[in-house]
Amino acid sequence: MSRTAYQEKLAGFWLGLSIANWTGLVTEMDKIGGAGPAGRFYTRADWGKADEPSIWGQGVPSDLSPTINWVLRSPSQVWGSDDDSDIEYIYLQLMLQSPNPLLTGTQIRAGWLAYIYRDDNTPHRTKDGKPENFLWVSNQQAFDLMQQGMLPPFTGMPPQNPHYDMIDAQLTTELFGALAPGRPDIAQQLAYLPIRTTASGEAADIAQFYVELHARAALFTEDVVQDKTRLHQALLNIAAQARKTLPANQYPAKMYDFVLAQFQAGVPWETARDALYRRYQLEQQDGYELSAKQLYCNGCFAAGINFAASLLSYFYGAGDMQDTLKIAVLAGWDSDNPAATWGGLYGLMLGADQVEQLFGQKLSRRFDIHRTRKGFANNGLTDFGTMATQGIAVTDKVVSQLMRGKRSADGQCWLIPSSVPLDGIRL
Repeated sequence: MSRTAYQEKLAGFWLGLSIANWTGLVTEMDKIGGAGPAGRFYTRADWGKADEPSIWGQGVPSDLSPTINWVLRSPSQVWGSDDDSDIEYIYLQLMLQSPNPLLTGTQIRAGWLAYIYRDDNTPHRTKDGKPENFLWVSNQQAFDLMQQGMLPPFTGMPPQNPHYDMIDAQLTTELFGALAPGRPDIAQQLAYLPIRTTASGEAADIAQFYVELHARAALFTEDVVQDKTRLHQALLNIAAQARKTLPANQYPAKMYDFVLAQFQAGVPWETARDALYRRYQLEQQDGYELSAKQLYCNGCFAAGINFAASLLSYFYGAGDMQDTLKIAVLAGWDSDNPAATWGGLYGLMLGADQVEQLFGQKLSRRFDIHRTRKGFANNGLTDFGTMATQGIAVTDKVVSQLMRGKRSADGQCWLIPSSVPLDGIRL
């Protein structure tokens, strides 16, 4: 596997993630079900139309875009970090600094404490003047527990973390799949403790599903990626492999099976989305009982409902990056997070240059981690090329130490032993 070619893929991962993250923020929490405007879900026809306020928008639409449309950054601009990218960036730096790419609980805690603001030292403020450190729900609880001396995985476990079943781990760990190309078994080792820093039970299983997809998709060849029909079939194949990691008697596997059945039956994605809302948030089927907890916004940022929504865009996107992201952005709930996951996945498959070609313009490759975090060199300003180079350095460690692979004689390629079936990757 060419290290140079893979560096381009890792740059694409960060670029695709950023495009999808910021586009998804336009509709984040606009539509979550229930009474009133939030219960009138978007459809495909709403792409390009006026954005509606989120549940916490106080009647004001997003300030990122007046319409539901792409949020892009030109080469003269800078992508800001968000919760879909900043924790993964921290993990990348910790793995780069560590001789062993398998992070320990002590390393994770030290990294979080070093690079994340507390409420009493953050310079950031919300619109109503409250301290802002860009952590929410389970991430915030885990951070609070770390300040008390607790280490992962205990920071992600009930009862000390009552938010263990929220979405947090899904949006902070996909990178580990990208750092173990073609080896989902190794990717799961890398991600195991970071996932359980903030998640337990089904939420951890869902995060592992995403990690597995990234590790498998990293091996897609150029001829597969450039053919949407073949790519869609390949995506279905690796999803079927990742589905095997989900316990069959729990709600993530049943959600997967339900969404796939809707897709295979030719049901429009909007109809399938409405069925998801009824089945899981109203009827609480398949063991998904979040509504019974009477959480704020009916658990709109829970692991489960957003996993189900993400599968809609994955299946119905049919191998097309833009269609996949449009559905993710319009599907509802915590829409920036599923969108960011698939943006990173498609970016990893395509590479940064091809992502730009898809959007028909040159895009910024610069990144500001200090928009949300602190303590990095150059006042937090970096670029996707540098981040990709760092990813290659980490993958060098992963290949040699965990995969028992090696570099080719000229140093340009990895020779990676395959120890697990890679069904569906080479078509």
